[in-house]
Amino acid sequence: MQVADNMAVSIHYTLTNDDGEVLDSSINDEALVYLHGSGNIISGLEKALYGKAVGDKFNVRIAAEDAYGEIMDEMVQVISREMFEGIDDIEVGMQFHADVSSGTGVVTIVNIDGDDITIDGNHPLAGLALTFDVEVVDVRAATQEEMAHGHIHGAGCHH
Repeated sequence: MQVADNMAVSIHYTLTNDDGEVLDSSINDEALVYLHGSGNIISGLEKALYGKAVGDKFNVRIAAEDAYGEIMDEMVQVISREMFEGIDDIEVGMQFHADVSSGTGVVTIVNIDGDDITIDGNHPLAGLALTFDVEVVDVRAATQEEMAHGHIHGAGCHH
């Protein structure tokens, strides 16, 4: 069975940046299970997986625009410390859920200058080309319920 839309696909992967630094991996953990064609994973990896079968192993470099997108300067802004009412210790690297132009998103504190806090709403991997070492470990037809919900149910699901 080959990877195609509306298939439940299980993969093991190791994700690295252009410096070879490992950013994430499913090795020695559960495989990543996703619904192919539903946008559950980055578009470049989904395209690379199309047509693959159980046992296939491959390496693919995904350009930033097909991964987490380019860095958008408008997603970086300086706000007042007052916006963090009730939070005593604010540190660079902290992440918060916030209302952003596209809905609820995650912002990261990237700089603190007195009462001016710089936040970045870009994904932490935005602007980066990413390389995946992938092994396809399972492919099956998704259930009607999984297709209706837009994600896989059960062990290994990451919705």
